Amino acid sequence: MTESPTGRPRHEFQTDDATLAPIAAKVMAGERLSAEDGYALYRSPDILAVGWLANLVRERMHGNLTFFNVNRHINPTNVCVASCRLCAFGKKKGDSGTYTMALEEAWQSAGEGYSEAVTEFHIVGGLHPDLPFEYFLDLVKGLKERFPKVHIKAFTMVEVAFLAKRAKLSIPDALIQMKAAGVDSCPGGGAEIFADRVRHIICDHKIDGSEWLETAEMVHNAGLRSNATMLYGHIENEEDRVDHMLKLRAVQDRTGGFQTFIPLAFHPENTVLGHLPRTTGFDDMRQIAVGRLLLDNFAHVKSYWQMVTPKMAQISLRFGADDIDGTVVEEKIYHEAGATTPQGMRRAELERLIREAGREPVERDTLYNRVTRTEDTFVIAV
Repeated sequence: MTESPTGRPRHEFQTDDATLAPIAAKVMAGERLSAEDGYALYRSPDILAVGWLANLVRERMHGNLTFFNVNRHINPTNVCVASCRLCAFGKKKGDSGTYTMALEEAWQSAGEGYSEAVTEFHIVGGLHPDLPFEYFLDLVKGLKERFPKVHIKAFTMVEVAFLAKRAKLSIPDALIQMKAAGVDSCPGGGAEIFADRVRHIICDHKIDGSEWLETAEMVHNAGLRSNATMLYGHIENEEDRVDHMLKLRAVQDRTGGFQTFIPLAFHPENTVLGHLPRTTGFDDMRQIAVGRLLLDNFAHVKSYWQMVTPKMAQISLRFGADDIDGTVVEEKIYHEAGATTPQGMRRAELERLIREAGREPVERDTLYNRVTRTEDTFVIAV
């Protein structure tokens, strides 16, 4: 037996699946996995062995620590020019149920909810055909003026490209203005699946996979960090998933700007793809594990508790995940698609979930600096 980074004895790798042996050898040696290795990990019947390998890497990188933050989601509008078959949130202008927040309303919403002081505002919304670029700049400026200590993670690559086009600016020039307004980093949504075959079916009304990746590089080159997502469990196959992650890995080799990989389980309810089944627990744990093993240059893999449920998020902490996101507070996009999880969670509850999984909770800010908190105030240790 060897000793794990957590100090506990670790049994040697064992499996009845011969295809995993050469992969395990690479993992043990810290070598990069190939596309063929990724396919084998998806096809292996021994999910516990796959999880064991992912946990090995996870503990090698982070020991027993599990990260979370205190954040709030702000979705300023659900009006969207796109018609993505996977989306239950966006609505066409003039449809019933549409909304667009006035700036004062958005600023007020940011200060409501839990008494715990948030360290992050997570801002994403629809691609509104009429709202000017200045609306979004003023939204961020107003938040910074009212909450100067709060990190603003705003606008996916899809939104960045759309807003730049609407403003008749290059993406780098638009990013200069976004940074000046107070944008501190970008979320990783809108990546979905990069494969053209899939993207043409599920989201052909927005930028393609290559454009998403190019925009991410420009975001990183502008000095902003971002996350990266992958939406799985719809019409994609394992080759599409591996292709998606290896493309992210290649960008990360060039820029180092991705902070976290976030696999997102597709929720089919209330979408055009509502006939598809939900992902299973096996699907979710395998995807987290494969992501941890393939994305060797990503520091963090997040298990988004809103998508996989808090219970499965706990289990994922032994399948490669080292982060379970945050308090969230009033998430709308996935709940429109039938998510039945709470729309927010207290910090103490997140800490309890992590501890019950045998891990040590660490409150972080968006950039993974530790947060020291006294009641509803916080200090970020850089």
